[in-house]
Amino acid sequence: MTVSVLIADDQALVRAGFRKLLEAEPSLRVVAEASDGVEAVELARRQQPDVVLMDIRMPRLDGLEATRRLLKGPTRTRVVMLTTFDLDEYVFDALTAGASGFLLKDSPPEQLIAAIQVVAGGDALLAPPITRRLIEEFVRRPPARAGPPHQLTGLTARELDVLRLLARGLSNAEIAADLVLGEATVKTHVGNLLMKLGLRDRVQAVVLAYESGLVHPGAA
Repeated sequence: MTVSVLIADDQALVRAGFRKLLEAEPSLRVVAEASDGVEAVELARRQQPDVVLMDIRMPRLDGLEATRRLLKGPTRTRVVMLTTFDLDEYVFDALTAGASGFLLKDSPPEQLIAAIQVVAGGDALLAPPITRRLIEEFVRRPPARAGPPHQLTGLTARELDVLRLLARGLSNAEIAADLVLGEATVKTHVGNLLMKLGLRDRVQAVVLAYESGLVHPGAA
């Protein structure tokens, strides 16, 4: 399967570098480039790429707000945020905006390519360090909502167990070992809970688990 990609960055040299890198990979195809957030939203809606590589700092409209607008309505497009700044606030804001991944621009090329393929495949780039930062952010920002939201009542006890472990950054294999289940069974549970909650991917599930109070920062 060929993955279509839109590159959104205000620097022409950066866009050219990413295009050259991605077009060297047979499974990837760059369908458009955007130089600011407004253009990124317009082109993404028109082209419907599988993945948008979205820079955070751009003129007219930053990448965070562009991501919120793009993902507000129904779309199959997923977003990987790119930045030169390794700051907690960007990680938190990017993930809560709906991004399926967060990478530094100086990440190794193979990591960028892998991230695009993972996100295009319907999963999320939620590495343990990113999960830890998200959890730490909720320590600083206690959730305002008291008790789990109504939509969690539709989950089975096993799906809630899976969601709690998923929210702590465990992989499907680690969840399977913890719950003494097959990895395929865990994958099914994850898919079911995402569908029931109307979520795009694991990133949104982690955010919801902490915002709802299902999982508390610092819990074992």
